[in-house]
This record gives sequence, C-alpha cells and structure tokens, in this order.
Amino acid sequence: MSGNSSAKGATRTEKDSIGTKEIPAGVYYGIQTARAVENYPISGMRAHPTLIRAFGMIKEAAAEANKTLGLVDSKRADAIIQASREVQQGKWNDAFVVDVFQAGAGVSFHMNTNEVIANRANEIMGGTLGGYQNVHPNDHVNYGQSTNDVFPTGMRLASLLALEELYPVLERLAAAFEAKGKEFWGIMKSGRTHMQDAVPMRLGQEFAAYAGAIRRSTTLLRQNSELLRELGLGGSAVGTGINTHPDYREKAVANLARISGQKLVAVDDMRYAMQSNLAMATVSAALRNLALEVIRISNDLRLLSSGPNTGFGEINLPALQPGSSIMPGKINPVMPELAAMVSFQVVGNDAAVALAVQAGQLELNVMMPTMAYSVMQSITILTNMLRQFTEKCVAGITANPKRAEFYAQSTVSLATALNPYIGYAKAAEIAKESVATGKSIIEIARSKGLLKEEEINEILDPVRMTEPQRPLEAAAKRDEKVSK
Repeated sequence: MSGNSSAKGATRTEKDSIGTKEIPAGVYYGIQTARAVENYPISGMRAHPTLIRAFGMIKEAAAEANKTLGLVDSKRADAIIQASREVQQGKWNDAFVVDVFQAGAGVSFHMNTNEVIANRANEIMGGTLGGYQNVHPNDHVNYGQSTNDVFPTGMRLASLLALEELYPVLERLAAAFEAKGKEFWGIMKSGRTHMQDAVPMRLGQEFAAYAGAIRRSTTLLRQNSELLRELGLGGSAVGTGINTHPDYREKAVANLARISGQKLVAVDDMRYAMQSNLAMATVSAALRNLALEVIRISNDLRLLSSGPNTGFGEINLPALQPGSSIMPGKINPVMPELAAMVSFQVVGNDAAVALAVQAGQLELNVMMPTMAYSVMQSITILTNMLRQFTEKCVAGITANPKRAEFYAQSTVSLATALNPYIGYAKAAEIAKESVATGKSIIEIARSKGLLKEEEINEILDPVRMTEPQRPLEAAAKRDEKVSK
C-alpha cells in the first residue's frame, strides 16, 4: 500500500466518537479499522477475497443509486464508484486487515470497507489519506446503509459468487465418474453389504452410482442457494429503511444484480432478511450433505484399492507420491484421504454455522462474521480439493479385472440366484457348505444334482445377476409340473 506520506514510521491522526488515534500514514484503512486490529488479534486470518469483492459491488451499487436519486453529488459518487471498482478488482485487498473473528455483526469489516473506499475516493479527488475532506466513510460511502443490511447482503452475494466456481468442478467430477462407469461396465465383481459378500454386480455400476450421488448433491446445492438471492439491502438499521430514500432499495438491488451478474431480488420483508439467516443455514447444510457423499465415496475408493496383495485390490489409484518413510514401494490413497479430511472440515463448518444461525436475537443476528467465514471456507476448500480429486485421482483410476472377477465367482451370495428354483432354505444350506468347505457355489450345486447343467450355468452366471431377469423357462416349466 502507498499513500500521500511514504516516510517510514510516519503516522497520521484520525478521530472517531471514542477519541483520536495515530495510525500509519500511508494505509488506506482508518481509525475504526485500526481499533479492530488491536482489539481482535485472534486467528491471523483475513476476509475471503470474494467477500471483499462482494462488498465492493454493494458500495458501487449504493453509490449509483444515491447519485441517481440526488443524495450524493456526482463528483463524490463517481469517486466512490471508481474506488469500489478497484476494491472489486482486488487492488486494495492488503488494506482489509480485520480478523475474520471480530465484534458482532461484522461492523469492523464493514467500516474497514468504508474507510478504504473513502480514502481512495479522497485520493482520486485530490485529497489526502485520512483527511476525508471530500468523501467521508460514514456520511458518503455508507449513505443510506447500515452494517445490519450490508453484511447479510455481502455474505449472501459472496456465497453465490463462490458457488459459481464450485459448480463446474462438480460437473467435471460427476462426468469423470460416469466415464469410469462406462469404462468398467464389462467388469464383474462381488457386491458387498455389511462388509460381507453380496451378489455380483458390475464395477461400472458402482462408479455410475457415484456420479448419480454427486449430481443429486449438486442439484440440492443449487436449490438451497436460491434463498441467497433475496436481499434485505435498504433495510438499514432494523429493517425499516430508516434514512433511506423510498426508491433507494429497488434501485440499489437492481444495480447490484447488474454489477454482479447474479439474479438478485429485493426481499419482500426486510425484517425477515435481517432477523433470519435461514439462507446461510440452508446453503451450509447443502455443502455438508455434499461433503458427506464425498466422504462416503472416498472411503469406498480406499477400500476398493486396498492392498495391493492383502486387500480388495479391485482398482488402482494413480501413484502420486511415496507412501512411507520406512516401507519401500508403498503407495497410499492420498487423494481420497485428502477428500475425507477436507470434507470433515466442511461438516465442522456447518456445525458452526448452525449454532450461529440460531443465535440471533430480535432484529439482528450478530454472529454473521463466523457464518461468512465458515461458508466461504467450505466452498473454497471443496472447490480446490474436488478439482484435484477429479484430475489426480478419479480420472486416472484403472481396474484389475481378474481380481474383480475372481471375487464375482467366489462370493457365497451367488446362492441368492438359486432362491427362485430350489428355495431359500436349500440355497442357504449350499451357502453354508461353501463357507465350510471352500468349494464354490457352482461346484456344490452341481454335486447335489438339484439343477440341470445348462440351468446351473445360466442361473449362476454373474453377468445375468446384474439386472432384473425373468426366471429361466425350463425351470419355470418344471415348477409348473410339480405344482400340478
């Protein structure tokens, strides 16, 4: 950052309702931001760049509305608009120095925004940093606004903008699973339920189902995010619109929709938008549900690739790095491990959001900063992780057909296919004998002479078991004769 005074160690004096304070001369933030930095040295983490960008959009939209309505003169408004656009471009991100954990409602971050834009606008108009001769943070940048309507609007808009980065990543992940489903369609394997042998299935069916889970999770996320589009901007302090022009609300939201490229609407009840953070709860819950599916799928991939000699070993994951500091040649399922850990964090973030959402009182929920941080972190880490997971794991998975087909022929649940022909009880006896003797279901069925050879071969064909089938005609006719 640079300013009108660049001397090392130089300061400027600013004044607020509490008193005066010396702050570095060249910074673009002001006294209220400086107090917040001193008061909240909590995590060392700063606002998400997309949240900063969203606030820049709000300030531009508000300045345009105030200019149109004649509430802020054109020169000031134009300087505020230019400064706000620079904020959106990330030009002044280093000036946003308030910790993500701060005083309630996000007043500190909001004033950080107002001060940065005011100082830059003053500079544009030929003034000095901290002088506020032409543009004041509260009187001009914040005209007709309150933290109480700006922060809810900002975190909703930031979430919508961040989700636009996640959706294409989810589409590529689903497409990658679908591609593997087609690639592995002809490979037979044993299904497993309760972690025990189940009837045969196709490896491709397993992977196609993963694609279905991701697509449905994406659909739910899109649906749940719709509430974010209802904005209470213009509600001011308690949702009544005090100190705002009657036309300000509609104009500001329309401007914000155009600037952001998002479909946004002025909410029908501004008190609701200030009291309730249902929108943040629902989108966080959808992110959690997506994370739960990712955890489940990543665990499956770890199991299916376990081994290579002492586990399932039905698939191979791409080798990305040596897996042990002591065991030579060991390769670990690092991407599914990463996917699970990131998803655990998302689940934890949702718990924080849920607690924050229910903690509102009367006309305001002051716990918004933790909602904003948690939801934005969840979207960001899911986006980055799933991109890597798709490219470096799912796309490179290969199958071990011989291993998978060995299990398909070995599962004792092949006996299930005999139920319609010899009954559940006799099929259970064959399964028990298989477990006790190590003989295959086919061997035992043949030795007992319960079915003809051609019937055994067709009934116990694992491929036949992977989709609904009519009972064999020969066996059906035999059953008909017995019944007569």
